[in-house]
Amino acid sequence: MIIYLIYKITLIVIILLMSLLIAMYATLVERKFAGFIQDRYGPDRAGPWGILQPVCDGVKLFFKEEYMPNTADKFLYILGPCLTMMVALLTSAVIPWGGTITIAGYNFPLQVASSSIDILYIFAVVSMGVYGIMIGGWASNNKFALLGAVRASSQMISYELAMALSIASVIMMTGTLSLQETVNQQHTIWNVVYQPLAFLIFFICALAETNRAPFDLPECEAELVGGYHTEYSAMKLGFYLFSEYINMFISSAVISTIFFGGYNMPFISNLGLSENIVTLLGTAFLFVKIFAFILLFMWVRWTLPRFRYDQLMKLGWKILFPLALVNLIITGIVMLLK
Repeated sequence: MIIYLIYKITLIVIILLMSLLIAMYATLVERKFAGFIQDRYGPDRAGPWGILQPVCDGVKLFFKEEYMPNTADKFLYILGPCLTMMVALLTSAVIPWGGTITIAGYNFPLQVASSSIDILYIFAVVSMGVYGIMIGGWASNNKFALLGAVRASSQMISYELAMALSIASVIMMTGTLSLQETVNQQHTIWNVVYQPLAFLIFFICALAETNRAPFDLPECEAELVGGYHTEYSAMKLGFYLFSEYINMFISSAVISTIFFGGYNMPFISNLGLSENIVTLLGTAFLFVKIFAFILLFMWVRWTLPRFRYDQLMKLGWKILFPLALVNLIITGIVMLLK
């Protein structure tokens, strides 16, 4: 019991540090990626090839002057970014990062918490992210921040419906809410083969849920100054900005797990390798998929122009939601006929 407790704590710390490190260097990759697309240099002064730029940005945010409006609700003003950051980190608890590692006769699964309702847990935690943004915008006592928070909350709630329906099609097909079982069923064929439309809907909704361009209307600087975090500075602002990259990382992990087989690696079982080596290679393969989707998130951001707000809501309610509903009905009919 003590061994498993130590293992779980160690795994939690590793996943936490990994999430923070990947989110930190995703900012550098995005700036380099944007520089490449726009035919200019990205950061290249802080360390070789600019690899210390995220460290410099973090130090700057920690030592930047703290500012809090006199009319702000101080408790909620602090709670907003903390809640947003906490929600971003909590989602990683149920993601299976690999198979099982065997050490001295003990089996250690590379998943912090495994249950029969993993997907419900993810949606429950993600829905709490609305509160962090709404609280921060309202507590600032700034009209621009409040308008940005209202935009963000209505956008996130709207796209959560289409996202949930797209996942419902996969749940009907697999018959489980467990992510581990979902991965196990994709040992030969990935779910994206059966549900390409559900994957497309989920990916578009993930862009909207993470407030990434072209769905970054809550932070539209041309209209709302800085959006819901207009009145934030220093590390409180850093929490809001950092949570976006953590959400992007976790969204990529969820997409890879549900639609692209998770840590399943084609033909790996035919190589005659030990179970531990197979597990580690599978985890590495999962991260290759995750990094590919992170780059896809960045590619979309620096390619497509920002929508108008009416276009954003029309896409969510009049296109994605009906498409997800039709996909769900078709999945049910096909399952019934088979």
